[in-house]
Amino acid sequence: MKPYLFLVLAGALLLSACTEIPMTVLDPQATITPVSSESVPGDWYTLYFSDPDAPDAGTYRGGPDSSLAQAIDAARISVDAAIYHLNLWSIRDALIDAHQRGVQVRVVVESDNLDEVEVGDLRQAGIEVLGDRRESLMHNKFVVIDGLEVWTGSMNFTVNGGYRNDNNLLRLRSAQLAENFTHEFEEMFLQDMFGDNTIADTPYPHLDVNGTRLETYFSPDDDVADHIVALIEAAEKDIVFMAFSFTSDPIGDALLAAESRGVSVQGVFEESQYYSNQGGEFDRLQAAGLDVVLDGNSYNMHHKVFVIDGEIVIMGSYNFSRSAEERNDENVLMIFSPDLAAQYLAEFERIYTKAVQE
Repeated sequence: MKPYLFLVLAGALLLSACTEIPMTVLDPQATITPVSSESVPGDWYTLYFSDPDAPDAGTYRGGPDSSLAQAIDAARISVDAAIYHLNLWSIRDALIDAHQRGVQVRVVVESDNLDEVEVGDLRQAGIEVLGDRRESLMHNKFVVIDGLEVWTGSMNFTVNGGYRNDNNLLRLRSAQLAENFTHEFEEMFLQDMFGDNTIADTPYPHLDVNGTRLETYFSPDDDVADHIVALIEAAEKDIVFMAFSFTSDPIGDALLAAESRGVSVQGVFEESQYYSNQGGEFDRLQAAGLDVVLDGNSYNMHHKVFVIDGEIVIMGSYNFSRSAEERNDENVLMIFSPDLAAQYLAEFERIYTKAVQE
């Protein structure tokens, strides 16, 4: 048995109780979906944000990438990385060091970014790097370590991503979640399945980790927009969002309907995308009276986040666009956690306040 497969199986046995329990559904008439339950010792997630306004941001040290690099440094068996864009030397060095001490390191990269020096350094060190070789984008930014933890979010592994743009990076400890992402990674790395040449076969799409409900979706195979719309339609109090690119009419329609039934909606859009993207939702939402603003970061507000009713977080690499829904390789997590939602809400307040002040 391959080492990384052995670890996934062992981790699942040691850390999880794989009983099927009913999932609490937002629609009482909906079909109850089985959820795999997992118990993980200690804190099972940690959230990191980039901080472009930090006094030392210009040193390009100490950002979220440093924590990811430390986790890679601690890897013992395997590191799988799906990287849209890499030019951070911290991540390059950590991957090369892991490879040199005998850890299995596998990397998938968006082909448009294969010519980066740091990617060439990985290859020169003997790490196998696969480009997607498609017109659509391999837009993921996730890492699976030892089959036991996943790092994902909006942050590209670049200087801009970690130190100039507003981004989030979430570390989650869960063997079953890691199996979901490993399965997606191997569709690309082993089976050469990218974009719409994929199938919806995530091993554990619905999880309960330490009592927290978590749903895993990959596009374009999992109809992500439908799941986002369903949560918006079930919102009762408030919705906030931060969107780098937002051109999805169905999601825009759902927000307008939510506002019309009394749900408070606030959002921040990336300014550069507003001026460069045709068909963006900003003008339509603003004209309807929704509280939406353009961001105030001189670089990019790169988050792709919804927080619903202060309890549900939608996050990942997925822009709210037709390309993300139908063509690009993306990942989305829906996490039902008031604690995590509060952390994202604090980031929203920072981003929103800066946007209003600009």
